[in-house]
Amino acid sequence: MLILTEAATEVVKSFTSSPQVPDGAGLRIASSTPGSENPDSLQVTATAAPGENDKVIENQGARVYLEPQAAVYLEDKVLDAQVDGQGKAHFFLGEQGTGPA
Repeated sequence: MLILTEAATEVVKSFTSSPQVPDGAGLRIASSTPGSENPDSLQVTATAAPGENDKVIENQGARVYLEPQAAVYLEDKVLDAQVDGQGKAHFFLGEQGTGPA
């Protein structure tokens, strides 16, 4: 199962903790190219709720929804994040057991 680092957890919570955001909101990771195993085809978007078949990852109040195809690819990954000087979040994937890439 995808693991979120402490930094990724905080970034996800920052997107979903605003009073204007509905309860149950999270970040959704989905493949932009059906049938692709290419990690470059993964997209991260904010969403009000998971898709019908999404796998739900919850960590300390942070919710990440994985589209089924993305969930298979991310099964053994670690999601890390950092925020740049302009406040823009950047996500990184690493292999479990080796840390973020």
